[in-house]
Amino acid sequence: MYTQSELKQQVAQAAVEYVLPFLTPDSILGVGTGSTVDLFIDALAAHKHAFKAAASSSERSTVRLQSLGIDVQDLNTIERMDWYVDGADEIDAALNMTKGGGGALTREKIVASVSDKFLCIVDDSKLVDRLGAFPLPVEVIPMAKNAVARQLRALGGNPVERAGFVTDNGGLILDVSGLSIEDPAALEARINNMPGVVCCGLFAIAPASVALIAGQQGVRTLSGDGF
Repeated sequence: MYTQSELKQQVAQAAVEYVLPFLTPDSILGVGTGSTVDLFIDALAAHKHAFKAAASSSERSTVRLQSLGIDVQDLNTIERMDWYVDGADEIDAALNMTKGGGGALTREKIVASVSDKFLCIVDDSKLVDRLGAFPLPVEVIPMAKNAVARQLRALGGNPVERAGFVTDNGGLILDVSGLSIEDPAALEARINNMPGVVCCGLFAIAPASVALIAGQQGVRTLSGDGF
């Protein structure tokens, strides 16, 4: 039996092998944040001459990329990228995701928006029939914390401030459990429209393009058509 750490390592290596054929010496690769992405960055380092640079979704990933000799460019200088690679806290068969366990959800969504395609890399514990077991992270402006929390409770959620955590943007995170996520894209839009919300962790309006999922039988590819 493979451990979860071993599965993460397998899918990280598979992701490098997946994106390499698409890269050229002029390519800029979008890179996400998290424990699986850390392993992806490490595996990517051996191929750093196959592409020009990376665009990073967090200070954490930027430091790791630069420490391995990979140039990181300011997203404001980039018009588009072919691929963005990131993990997820939950993903369903339609490639809707819940993200933000590491608190980088806003920058992840921004970098993903500049990329033509999103490759999600996870172990199979993250694959679910329906989103919602993992509390939904919502980044808020500090002065709006209580106002947003009241609106989230009105939706049936139980928001809890993430203790001692400040995002790279200076925001706070409310982790919201108890939500009924029947229509992920509609709920994403509704929460994002609440005054004071910077971004919510639903990635359904623009879901993943493809997912690599590591399990005991190996790494499989999931498209938006299901299994």
